[in-house]
Amino acid sequence: MQALLDHINRIQDKLAELQKQYSQAKKEQDRLQQTFQLLQEKDRLQQARIEELERQLEVVRATRPASMSDADRQALEKRINQYLKEIEQCIALLNE
Repeated sequence: MQALLDHINRIQDKLAELQKQYSQAKKEQDRLQQTFQLLQEKDRLQQARIEELERQLEVVRATRPASMSDADRQALEKRINQYLKEIEQCIALLNE
């Protein structure tokens, strides 16, 4: 009879440990879900920013195509490339 009680106690201990692990996993899942949502929102904002910058660039090109110097054009392209890299990093984080 004592062996049966000991076996039941071990099962209860294992069950309690599994419940604790489940609770921790659930908290981690919730944290990761929040992080994912934040990254999605950041990505959405970055995409909107890129679209706005592309529209601005089109306007600049349409209104001053000849007046933009090579240095200005290179600086603008560098800035756009930097934004694109940031967005690619956000996308990579979302895909993890």
